[in-house]
Amino acid sequence: MDLRLVERLDGDLPEQLHRLYLAEWWTHRRNLDDVRRMLEGSDVVLGLVDEDTGALAGFARVITDFVFKALVLDVIVEAGYRGTGLGARLMDEVVGHPRLRDVLHFELYCRPEMVPFYERWSFTNELGELAFMRRGQASTPPAPGS
Repeated sequence: MDLRLVERLDGDLPEQLHRLYLAEWWTHRRNLDDVRRMLEGSDVVLGLVDEDTGALAGFARVITDFVFKALVLDVIVEAGYRGTGLGARLMDEVVGHPRLRDVLHFELYCRPEMVPFYERWSFTNELGELAFMRRGQASTPPAPGS
């Protein structure tokens, strides 16, 4: 499997990303026009494209000020490529990205079962008295086991 890193999703890659989103509980309500706008508004976009098929195998994006904070979002691997190390490769590309080298804090949020995955890059949920807060539409994850 030969994967090429891209930092811009063009051609049919936005549509492929939208299809990936439709398959996940946390992104299944996203529409294609909003996905296109999101891609334009993200500071760092990373996709892994299968050289043989042209398929978008994985994706991640970052919103950042390039100094103090970088919020890692939408780390996603297409179902057929899961278990092959692509998620780890995406995270390696994020934390090693040259445009992000001076960022003080990388942040993300994830489901509890994903915490061990992100701990490999020194992410921690030990944040003292900090609280995660949100304004806007809530996305409710499915109940465990459903």
